[in-house]
Amino acid sequence: MRNITLLLTLLLGTLLMHAEEHHAQKPLRPVFAAYTAEAGSSHLADTYLTPLRYTGWHAGIDYARYQAMRFSPERWVMRMHGNLSVDRTINPARNATMWSAMLSLDWSMMHRWRPLPSLTLALGGSTGIEGGCLYNARNGNNPASAKGAWTIGLTGYAAWRLNIGHLPVTLMYHPSLPVTGIFFAPDYGELYYEIYLGDHSGLVHGAWWGNRFELDNLVTADLHLGDTSLRLGYKGKIFSSKVNHIVTRMFTHALVIGVSGEWLSVNPRKGISPEAGIINAIY
Repeated sequence: MRNITLLLTLLLGTLLMHAEEHHAQKPLRPVFAAYTAEAGSSHLADTYLTPLRYTGWHAGIDYARYQAMRFSPERWVMRMHGNLSVDRTINPARNATMWSAMLSLDWSMMHRWRPLPSLTLALGGSTGIEGGCLYNARNGNNPASAKGAWTIGLTGYAAWRLNIGHLPVTLMYHPSLPVTGIFFAPDYGELYYEIYLGDHSGLVHGAWWGNRFELDNLVTADLHLGDTSLRLGYKGKIFSSKVNHIVTRMFTHALVIGVSGEWLSVNPRKGISPEAGIINAIY
């Protein structure tokens, strides 16, 4: 009996040692985050409000957060993203103004490959919601055109590390392309007051590239000046929808500037194990 107790004690101690060693060697997954502002030009058209195309300026703020997944962290990475934008545009006669305010939130998971030590490619799926409104004060009965959608799509990125002189730089291209989902659109000429009174038929439509197309392109350069990097880039968005004889077009081009960097949360009681590896989210 004594020998069995000793054997069980040794076995339990061995299992605990292996568990602690495995826990100590769990890879660290720092968060890569970017906070940016964007400014540029906007081109808006919405036949629910007006048959004319309006042009003007575009401004927005953007947040993106990347982190390697808990499972298979070297192969899979997640991204959380949010964007808030405002556009102010004027008609060709320059006697009427149309505003646009849009908010989008999305989450994606991507598989990544490293064909070269300095190059990372990723491709995966995403899901997100977006909503907002176009407002034209010149219209008396229908001054606003509401927008809302939930979509599932494709996304990915290509990241290339290089040095410009003695300055480390990461170049990145990140496109997002919704494929399907649902979106809101009233009938042509239908008043929102009618919807308020209970006319809810035909408001939700299945989305596909034939009636709703959207493409976001983001090109950035992170200049690694220290722990925090300077982010410069370009963002272009193409949006087009046609349903219930209502055509909406929104095209924006913007310069991007902000900060980016990696942050790692560490438990002060446990510290960092010297054997633990670090898996970056981008490269």
